[in-house]
Amino acid sequence: MKQILTDRQEEIYCFINSYRELNGFPPTIREIAKHFNISSTFGVKKHLDALVKKGYLHIESNASRGISTIQDENFVDKNEAFNKIPVVGRVAAGSPILAEQNIEGSLVIDPSFIKRKENCFALKVKGDSMIKAGIFEGDFVIVVPVTEAKNGDIIVALIDDEATVKTFESRNGSVRLLPENDRYQPIEIKDNANFSIAGKVKGIIRYFN
Repeated sequence: MKQILTDRQEEIYCFINSYRELNGFPPTIREIAKHFNISSTFGVKKHLDALVKKGYLHIESNASRGISTIQDENFVDKNEAFNKIPVVGRVAAGSPILAEQNIEGSLVIDPSFIKRKENCFALKVKGDSMIKAGIFEGDFVIVVPVTEAKNGDIIVALIDDEATVKTFESRNGSVRLLPENDRYQPIEIKDNANFSIAGKVKGIIRYFN
């Protein structure tokens, strides 16, 4: 049985797995340091060495992206270390947002952030229409599936099978999707529009390049 990890070791292990699933390759030590705001690569290396010693990582020498994780189902099951959620890409016409053909990867999330029963999904943000809400291009929004929203909720809406992140507003039976950037105009939802609410944004994940 492998040794139990510290909270920070668990976070780094989780980040390495998630980064690899999204990008197809592992992060460098500098990228790990930047993500966790660790001031020196030496500080990261101490955590990585501990993960290697405990049997969770293998590091190939003389390779900047030579970190590989050693999967351990007992660790995941016993410690409930991760929640894996799907990343939705382009939505195929007429299909549910979580249909298999719409999934382009997965994110590994700390279980303190979401509950498994919420069936959350992630969506990568395109554009800068929500910057005043602190949501930037390239961020991943974590979304709880819902079909209704309250005024002020930040939602993922489907308009003609295109997903968009906006602030919801309903007044006198009229629905508007509000950008959080003065350069953009609200989207007025007409009665005959192919519109639906896919979910409510619960939070964001941001990776630094």
